[in-house]
Amino acid sequence: QLQASGGGLVQDGGSLRLSCVASGRIFAIRNMGWYRQAPGQQRELVASVSGNGNTHYADSMKGRFTISEDLDKKTVYLQMNSLKPEDTGVYYCNADVLIGMPSKWSTFWGQGTLVTVSS
Repeated sequence: QLQASGGGLVQDGGSLRLSCVASGRIFAIRNMGWYRQAPGQQRELVASVSGNGNTHYADSMKGRFTISEDLDKKTVYLQMNSLKPEDTGVYYCNADVLIGMPSKWSTFWGQGTLVTVSS
């Protein structure tokens, strides 16, 4: 239901823009977020945007990453600037999605997209 894309190999200081699109018979989407899992580490929150538009960032991402959403396109983006080698990892998106009939809210995860930052 969630498809993440935009990862790749970038040099230290470079930029990438991740996208996550919700597809299928979806009526609405809210509370979207991006998480990162570095090799050998637990998945951690990178950034999130709540249903009222409030954003939250992990401390190490503040000032470098920007999360945004396009509710009409059912898409959440993560603009990543000034990337560092320690930003390397698999980035996952998640969101609350209104689906089904009768409709209900469920949380879905994307499949992850790999970001590699070389030094």
